[in-house]
Amino acid sequence: QVQLVESGGGSVQPGGSLRLACATSVSISRINVMGWHRQAPGKERELVASLSSLGSTDYVDSVKGRFTISRDNAKNTVYLQMNSLKPEDTAVYYCKARSFLGTDYWGKGTLVTVSS
Repeated sequence: QVQLVESGGGSVQPGGSLRLACATSVSISRINVMGWHRQAPGKERELVASLSSLGSTDYVDSVKGRFTISRDNAKNTVYLQMNSLKPEDTAVYYCKARSFLGTDYWGKGTLVTVSS
């Protein structure tokens, strides 16, 4: 069982930055892929960024060049640095861990609001 706890959400003006953190209950080395997903009101949940155990990353087109996913193995934490935020980035952001057996674990989410 993997438990995930997100933090770092909040309200920010357009053009601002936030850094989300996802603390895991197990060593990140035991997780195949870590990802950040988001769900805006009235929309389906979408993958924003992912980071594999080998270090490869992937981003949805709408955040490329603005968001960066990274990890701190010593802290068992994955981060999502979000820069140049736009109102359309407003959503609940969820952390997801996929084990090497293919099991998905989700955090409870953290709200990001981008508004002037």
